[in-house]
Amino acid sequence: MGKKKKQKLPLAYKPVGFVLGWAGGALAGMAFQKTWKLIRHEDDAPDALDPDRGWGEILLAAAIQGALFAAVRSVVDRSGAKAIERSTGVWPTQAGGRD
Repeated sequence: MGKKKKQKLPLAYKPVGFVLGWAGGALAGMAFQKTWKLIRHEDDAPDALDPDRGWGEILLAAAIQGALFAAVRSVVDRSGAKAIERSTGVWPTQAGGRD
Protein backbone atom coordinates (compact mmCIF):
# COMPACT_ATOMS: atom_id res chain seq x y z
CA MET A 1 0.00 0.00 0.00
CA GLY A 2 2.85 2.43 0.74
CA LYS A 3 4.17 2.22 -2.82
CA LYS A 4 0.74 2.99 -4.30
CA LYS A 5 0.41 6.02 -2.02
CA LYS A 6 3.82 7.33 -3.10
CA GLN A 7 2.88 7.07 -6.78
CA LYS A 8 -0.44 8.90 -6.39
CA LEU A 9 0.63 11.65 -4.00
CA PRO A 10 2.62 13.76 -6.51
CA LEU A 11 -0.51 14.08 -8.68
CA ALA A 12 -2.62 14.93 -5.63
CA TYR A 13 -0.02 17.49 -4.57
CA LYS A 14 -0.19 19.41 -7.87
CA PRO A 15 -3.25 21.54 -6.94
CA VAL A 16 -1.71 22.26 -3.54
CA GLY A 17 1.57 23.18 -5.19
CA PHE A 18 -0.26 25.44 -7.64
CA VAL A 19 -2.05 27.34 -4.86
CA LEU A 20 1.16 27.61 -2.84
CA GLY A 21 3.01 28.85 -5.92
CA TRP A 22 0.38 31.49 -6.63
CA ALA A 23 0.39 32.66 -3.01
CA GLY A 24 4.20 32.68 -2.98
CA GLY A 25 4.28 34.77 -6.16
CA ALA A 26 1.90 37.29 -4.63
CA LEU A 27 3.98 37.40 -1.45
CA ALA A 28 7.20 37.84 -3.43
CA GLY A 29 5.62 40.66 -5.44
CA MET A 30 4.66 42.50 -2.27
CA ALA A 31 8.12 41.91 -0.79
CA PHE A 32 9.74 43.29 -3.95
CA GLN A 33 7.55 46.42 -3.93
CA LYS A 34 8.43 47.11 -0.28
CA THR A 35 12.12 46.41 -0.89
CA TRP A 36 12.23 48.69 -3.93
CA LYS A 37 10.51 51.45 -1.98
CA LEU A 38 13.12 51.12 0.81
CA ILE A 39 16.03 51.17 -1.63
CA ARG A 40 14.92 53.84 -4.10
CA HIS A 41 12.07 55.61 -2.29
CA GLU A 42 9.84 55.05 -5.33
CA ASP A 43 6.52 53.25 -5.57
CA ASP A 44 7.20 51.73 -8.99
CA ALA A 45 10.23 49.73 -10.02
CA PRO A 46 11.69 50.46 -13.44
CA ASP A 47 10.44 48.57 -16.45
CA ALA A 48 12.99 47.33 -18.97
CA LEU A 49 11.25 49.33 -21.71
CA ASP A 50 11.13 52.61 -19.77
CA PRO A 51 13.24 55.07 -21.79
CA ASP A 52 13.77 57.30 -18.74
CA ARG A 53 15.59 54.61 -16.74
CA GLY A 54 19.21 53.59 -17.05
CA TRP A 55 20.70 50.13 -17.38
CA GLY A 56 21.97 50.08 -13.81
CA GLU A 57 18.57 50.83 -12.33
CA ILE A 58 16.81 48.28 -14.54
CA LEU A 59 19.35 45.54 -13.82
CA LEU A 60 19.33 46.27 -10.08
CA ALA A 61 15.54 45.96 -9.99
CA ALA A 62 15.63 42.73 -12.03
CA ALA A 63 18.30 41.19 -9.79
CA ILE A 64 16.44 42.05 -6.59
CA GLN A 65 13.14 40.85 -7.99
CA GLY A 66 14.66 37.57 -9.21
CA ALA A 67 16.40 36.88 -5.91
CA LEU A 68 13.26 37.58 -3.90
CA PHE A 69 11.05 35.42 -6.13
CA ALA A 70 13.53 32.52 -5.98
CA ALA A 71 13.88 32.75 -2.21
CA VAL A 72 10.13 33.00 -1.56
CA ARG A 73 9.39 30.16 -3.97
CA SER A 74 11.94 27.95 -2.22
CA VAL A 75 10.47 28.72 1.20
CA VAL A 76 6.91 28.10 0.01
CA ASP A 77 7.76 24.89 -1.89
CA ARG A 78 9.83 23.46 0.93
CA SER A 79 7.27 24.38 3.60
CA GLY A 80 4.45 22.82 1.57
CA ALA A 81 6.43 19.63 1.00
CA LYS A 82 7.31 19.37 4.70
CA ALA A 83 3.64 19.88 5.66
CA ILE A 84 2.57 17.11 3.26
CA GLU A 85 5.28 14.82 4.60
CA ARG A 86 4.22 15.49 8.21
CA SER A 87 0.54 14.87 7.46
CA THR A 88 0.91 11.83 5.17
CA GLY A 89 4.35 10.43 5.92
CA VAL A 90 5.25 10.71 2.22
CA TRP A 91 7.43 13.30 0.47
CA PRO A 92 5.24 14.85 -2.26
CA THR A 93 7.56 14.30 -5.23
CA GLN A 94 8.73 11.11 -6.84
CA ALA A 95 12.31 12.33 -6.80
CA GLY A 96 12.11 13.35 -3.16
CA GLY A 97 14.44 10.59 -2.04
CA ARG A 98 12.63 10.17 1.28
CA ASP A 99 12.05 6.38 1.08
